[in-house]
Amino acid sequence: MRETFTWGHSALTAAFATGPDGVLRLMRLGPPDEAAPPDEATPPDDAAPLPVVEVLALGYGSEWSGQRGIETALGARLRYRGHRTGTDRSGTNRSGTNRAETGERGWHRLTLDLHDPGSGLTAEVRLSSPDGLPVLRSEVRLTNEGTDPLVVQAVPGLVLGGLPSPDALDVHWAHNEWLAECRWAAVPLRERVVDMSRNAHGRDSRAALVLGGVGSWPTDGHLPMGALTERATGRAWLWQIESPVGWRWEAGERAHGTYVALGGPTDAEHQWRERLEPGTSFTTVPAALALAGRGGFDAAMAHLTAYRRAVRRPHPDHTALPVVFNDYMNTLMGDPTTERLLPLIDAAARAGAEYFCIDAGWYDDTGAWWDGVGAWQPSTRRFPGGLQVVLDRIRSLGMVPGLWLEPEVVGVRSPVAAELPDDAFFQRDGVRLTEDGRHHLDLRHPAARRHLDTAIDRIVGDWGVGYLKLDYNISIAPGTDWDPEHGHAAPGAGLLAHARAYQRWLAAVLDRHPALVIENCASGGMRMDGSSLALTQLQSTSDQQDPLRYPPIAAAAPTAVPPEQGAVWAYPQPGFTDDEIRFTLTGALLGRVHLSGHLDRMTPAQLDLVRDALAAYRQVRPDLPSAVPFWPLGLPGWEDAWVALGLRTGGGRSGRTYVALWRRGDAAPERTVPLPHLAGGALRIDHLHPAAASGATWSPERAELTVALPHAPAALLLRLTAVDEDD
Repeated sequence: MRETFTWGHSALTAAFATGPDGVLRLMRLGPPDEAAPPDEATPPDDAAPLPVVEVLALGYGSEWSGQRGIETALGARLRYRGHRTGTDRSGTNRSGTNRAETGERGWHRLTLDLHDPGSGLTAEVRLSSPDGLPVLRSEVRLTNEGTDPLVVQAVPGLVLGGLPSPDALDVHWAHNEWLAECRWAAVPLRERVVDMSRNAHGRDSRAALVLGGVGSWPTDGHLPMGALTERATGRAWLWQIESPVGWRWEAGERAHGTYVALGGPTDAEHQWRERLEPGTSFTTVPAALALAGRGGFDAAMAHLTAYRRAVRRPHPDHTALPVVFNDYMNTLMGDPTTERLLPLIDAAARAGAEYFCIDAGWYDDTGAWWDGVGAWQPSTRRFPGGLQVVLDRIRSLGMVPGLWLEPEVVGVRSPVAAELPDDAFFQRDGVRLTEDGRHHLDLRHPAARRHLDTAIDRIVGDWGVGYLKLDYNISIAPGTDWDPEHGHAAPGAGLLAHARAYQRWLAAVLDRHPALVIENCASGGMRMDGSSLALTQLQSTSDQQDPLRYPPIAAAAPTAVPPEQGAVWAYPQPGFTDDEIRFTLTGALLGRVHLSGHLDRMTPAQLDLVRDALAAYRQVRPDLPSAVPFWPLGLPGWEDAWVALGLRTGGGRSGRTYVALWRRGDAAPERTVPLPHLAGGALRIDHLHPAAASGATWSPERAELTVALPHAPAALLLRLTAVDEDD
């Protein structure tokens, strides 16, 4: 018997139907007015949408051999058994622990129950969506209800078919290398998915556009994101895979339409396999999909930004947004001492910093801190009077002290490397792994957790440190094949299990120390994934040291992280010109200011420039927690001479709009910036930074802002507010 049902809310509706084979399919997904009941238009069998679950397992394989992640034998065998719905005001953070939401949005939930009697495999597809947002979050829980073990090789968290033809779509993805993060590209999907004449062959192509990440840096190489936009209508489908390790997405052609499959690690790409003994379960990493009925990429990104706020762990830092000074970048560079720090602390306080973080090296007595990490005790050589003297100085000036840690690693020269058992570290074939002079802790092991809990509770509880920059500077691939509880496992499965244990440990740290602020860093932006963003308060966006190279990173960072979490370096130097000081400061003012630089060597006039920028930031930051990004000049290219980032609150002409512009190198001194959402009336233009700047004019008829920056490098931050003509 064919069954149909719909689920959703005011902004999103999903329509489901079973076919004659009993397989459940997602027939339509979109706004309610676009989601007709599935029996109004049943597609022919060869064009039917995909099953809601695809599972690749040893002994079962695919129905159509190839490297695509769809059309699996088990996916076609899972039969619909029922579903349940619910609404609540709770979410799940990436540690897997329930917590109360902020109360701003409720959640709509749907659980689909599927079963294959032959193998005994059961799949629970867990769908959720924040009320009023066209965003769908999906994860799959597999349980072996059979009598024999089942080895799973791949299972996407979300599969969606029935999208428009590749001929109508553009595909978007983001390169994300060290020092060159968030570099988006877009091409027609048909350029990557070739038309091989399905009508002539009776089958779809075996090919698809596939992107992925490997190892323990989930955003090394690419962001775990992508998008499809329909050129004719402005419809958009934007996704993120919330994996703390490897991931994979693919977009391909099926039955003259387009499908996407979004998931975590797999056997083929990541050496991930999960052996399900009878009665055991595994849950995939989640995937989230934001939809826009018009407005393209920017509109979908606004929805995804709101989703990221709804799903993350609540914390006061998300609205307080204090200015953080960090002594590392282009300043002490991992060589702090009492003598060097005290003048910097004084200068940072005079400039207006509210937190002061001592970065790497504070624990090292040898001058070679890289491979000696792990004990997390202060150096006596660097701080002859004790580290507490420096921490007290920070507090005495009204700032909160912070420290850098790299918790998951233990240097080969550290005494901790000999004190902890081998089972507390990553291993392969019985050999403890070493990467770049460090061993890697396995947070599934109680000894590893005790070691870190002791260090954190000493630093935060006893020393009074209120900010931790948690770095992660090695990447392990494919992982560890040693399971502290069950013996050997596939390396990719060991890596994912450790990453989940690390996030549970981190959530427990925040439970014990709720006022603690944690910055997530991995050589800059190599761990800029959704699972980390949902747990930590700040996200490092880059290690880029060249101020002329940072603007495209700063402008595109809100694609990966909400503005109030994205830490952007601002490192003015006494050797800079005034324009160069303003330029390097502007980049951080629409995110989280990560101040650095030798402020202690600046003239009073130069320090005034820093104070002016932070005064502008204090005008902006009340709007950051609710603002959504847009890119009036398009997402930036790495070499673009003009770069722009916009943030907006409210809808249409209501609310406030902020626009940051950078001019780099040899470019025309004037640029026109289209702002169609402000069309139809006059604007008040406030030059926030530099405050004395001029040269921005508004054309209400063309909805264009014209900005002049006569010299390069130069930057400008504007606030635009709609006004009545009579004002």
